[in-house]
Amino acid sequence: MVRSRILQLQKGGNFRELGGYQTISGETIKWHKIIRSAKLADLTDADLTFLSDYGLKYDIDFRSPEEKATSPDRVPNHAKYLFIPVFSTDETQNSKQTDRLQRKMDTDPTTGRQQMQRAYQDIITNPHSQKAYRSFFDVLLENDDEKSTLLFHCTAGKDRTGMGAVFFLSALGVNEDTIKADYLLTNKVIQPQQAAMIKSLKLQGASSAFIQSMRDLQSVQISFYNTAMDQIQKTSGDMPTYLHDYLNLSKNNIQDLRHIYLEN
Repeated sequence: MVRSRILQLQKGGNFRELGGYQTISGETIKWHKIIRSAKLADLTDADLTFLSDYGLKYDIDFRSPEEKATSPDRVPNHAKYLFIPVFSTDETQNSKQTDRLQRKMDTDPTTGRQQMQRAYQDIITNPHSQKAYRSFFDVLLENDDEKSTLLFHCTAGKDRTGMGAVFFLSALGVNEDTIKADYLLTNKVIQPQQAAMIKSLKLQGASSAFIQSMRDLQSVQISFYNTAMDQIQKTSGDMPTYLHDYLNLSKNNIQDLRHIYLEN
C-alpha cells in the first residue's frame, strides 16, 4: 500500500493524505480513508484511474456555485459527488479579483492579508458556512465502508479545505501542533506555483504592494489560522464547544467518527 502524505497526480494540485496522523490518545488515522486537495477540473484520465484505484467513493466540493460552473469536477464514475459550498460566493477571492480590490492591492500591501483574515472569520461565524461544515461531517459519518476513501476540496485546497481539515482533525483528537503543520504544508506543496506567479507579476511590472497581497491570497499563514482560532474562542470558548454548539456534533457523532477513521 502506498503511504505518501503528498499524492503525485499529473494535473491535480495540493493532493494530500490525512492518514497517519496520531491523536493525543495514541491512535492513528487510517490511510486511504480521507484526502484533501485543490480543484479536480484538470485531472487527466490517468489521474481518475489513480483515484479510482485509491478507493475514492466520495468527492465533497466546497467551492462556490460560480467556481463550480467555471471548472466542474472530474471524478471517477462510481464516486459520489456532493456540492457543499462553504460560501455562496468565493470570499477567498482565489478565482477572481474585483476591480476595487485590485486597485487597493496596488497601493496597500496588507490588502490580501486583511481579505483572508475576514474570510477566516466568516468561515467561523457565517451560519451558511456552519451548515456546510455540518453537512461535511454528515458525509464523513457516511464513509464507514472499510475500503472507501473520501476527498474534500475547494479551488486551491488551502482555506475552506484547510479549515475542513482543522475541524476534522480536531474532532478526532489530533494535537494542535500536528493540525497546524498539516495546515501549513500547503505552502511547501504550492511553492513552485507561487514562485512562478511572483516571477510573472514582476515581469508584468506589478507593484511590490500588489505582489505582497497576491502572495498572501495564494498561500496560507499561521496568522490566518490564528484568526479562525481567535474567532472560535470569541464565539464559543474553545474548539470542542464550537464543534458541539455550532457544527452540531454530538458525543455519539465524535465516537462514530473516531471508530470510522482511527486505528490503534
